[in-house]
Amino acid sequence: MTQAEALSILQTGANVFLTGEPGSGKTHTINQYVSWLRERGVEPAITASTGIAATHIGGSTIHAWSGIGVSRGLSDADIDAVTQKEHIVRRVAKTHVLIIDEISMLDALTLGDVDAVLKAIRHSSQPFGGMQVVFVGDFFQLPPVAERAAPVLQEEIVFDEEYSRPCFAFQSPAWKAANPLVCYLSEQHRTEDPRFLEILSALRRGSLTSAHRTTLASRHLEPDTDFVTRLYSHNAAVDRINLTELGKLATKEHRFVMTEKGPERMVEGLKKHCLSPEVLTLKEGARVMFTKNSFEQGFVNGTLGTVVDFSKNGEPVIRTRAGKEIPVGRMEWHIINDGKPVATISQIPLRLAWAITVHKSQGMSLDAACMDLSQAFEYGQGYVALSRVRTLDGLFLLGINERALEVHPDIAEEDGTFRSLSDAAEETFARMETQERKELSERFVKAVGGTLVKKVPARKAISLRRRY
Repeated sequence: MTQAEALSILQTGANVFLTGEPGSGKTHTINQYVSWLRERGVEPAITASTGIAATHIGGSTIHAWSGIGVSRGLSDADIDAVTQKEHIVRRVAKTHVLIIDEISMLDALTLGDVDAVLKAIRHSSQPFGGMQVVFVGDFFQLPPVAERAAPVLQEEIVFDEEYSRPCFAFQSPAWKAANPLVCYLSEQHRTEDPRFLEILSALRRGSLTSAHRTTLASRHLEPDTDFVTRLYSHNAAVDRINLTELGKLATKEHRFVMTEKGPERMVEGLKKHCLSPEVLTLKEGARVMFTKNSFEQGFVNGTLGTVVDFSKNGEPVIRTRAGKEIPVGRMEWHIINDGKPVATISQIPLRLAWAITVHKSQGMSLDAACMDLSQAFEYGQGYVALSRVRTLDGLFLLGINERALEVHPDIAEEDGTFRSLSDAAEETFARMETQERKELSERFVKAVGGTLVKKVPARKAISLRRRY
C-alpha cells in the first residue's frame, strides 16, 4: 500500500494499524494526517509507548496521557481513581483521534488498561471510548518488556512462557475489538541497495539462506575510517567508549547545559528521554550525532559528524560525513497538549556518537554503523540494528550471534495476516468512487467537531525521526 492510499483510509475515521518495514514512511504518513486534521480544527492526541519515542514526536507516553501511569492490570478501583482526575477526564473527553506510536513496545495488558480507562471516562462501551485509534509501528522491531500479567487476565491474554511477559498489543482483546484496518506500507525510502533489502526482507520472513549469511559474514570487518558510529546492546559499553574517546582529545572542553520550562514532572520526563544529554560536553574532534531533524539546515536524526570549530557565540560547528559544515544552535523538545507546548527543554541537538545503544538507535537512519551483536539477547534487536543503515557497504559487523538473526515467531506468523488484511483494505478502497471517499471523510470531520473549510494553517505535526 502506498502512503497516499493509507492517508486516504485514515481520513475516513476508521481505526487503523499503520505498519511497514523501516524506511517505508510510517511517520511521514502520520505527519500528513495530523496536519490534515489540524487544518480542519481537529487536535489529535499524539502518544507513544515509550518515553524516548514520545520525545521524538513531541507528545507524551500513552501511560501519562491516559492516566494509567506505570500500573498494569488495573482493578475497578484503579480505573475509578483515574476517572476522578479532572485534568485526565477533560483531556480524554475532548479527544476524538488517538495516535499511539511504536506500538510494538506496548504490551497487550497495558493496551487493555488504556481501553478500559477511556471507556469509563467517556461513558461508552465502544472500543477506546469511541475514539478513532491509530496504531503505528512495526512488530518486527523491539518488543514490549513487562512483568507477567495479573492472574485474573490470564484467560484473556496469551503469554510467552520463555520470557514470562504478555504478548504483543495485537493479541489484546482491546485491539481485536477495535478491529483496525491494516495499512502495510510497501514503499522504501531508506535504502535502494537491493542486496541489503533482500537480506532484511528474508530476516523478517525467517528465511535467511546460506547465501544471505555469507553476505553478512563478508561484512565482518573493521571500517577503514573512524567516521562510523558503533552500536552495542548494553548502555555500559556505550558510556565507556564515548567517555574514553572524548578524554583522548586534548582540545578545549565546551559544556552546554539544557534549559527548561514547564511543570517539573513533565520537564523531567522530557529530560529523561531526550537523546541529547542534560549536560553536553564537546571538544574539537568529537564524534557527534544529530538528535533532531532540520531539513533546512541539512541534517536529520542520526546524521553523523565531527566538531571542527566553535563559532564566536560558542555554537559548535559540525562537519558532516558529506563534508558540509553546519553551525548548530539550540533546538527545543516539547510536550504538546491541545496543540500547545506545556513543557519545553532546549539543548544543542547533538550527542556523542562514537557509540550508541541499539535501543536508542530505533527510528534513526545511519549512513554507516559498526555493530557488535554478539551479545544480542532480544528478538528484534538484531533486526533493528541492521536496518538502521542504508546500504550493505555501510554495515560493519564486529560480531553477531544467532539471536540477532531471529525474529519473534509470533510476529513472523502474524505478518502474513497483516499483509493479507492490508491487501484486502487496499482493494476495498480502490473500488470506492472518489465521491464516496469524500463523503466518508466529510462525515468523519463533522462527527469529531471539525470544519470542512480549512481554518488554520497546517503546522509541522511531528518532529520527524526519519528522512521519510
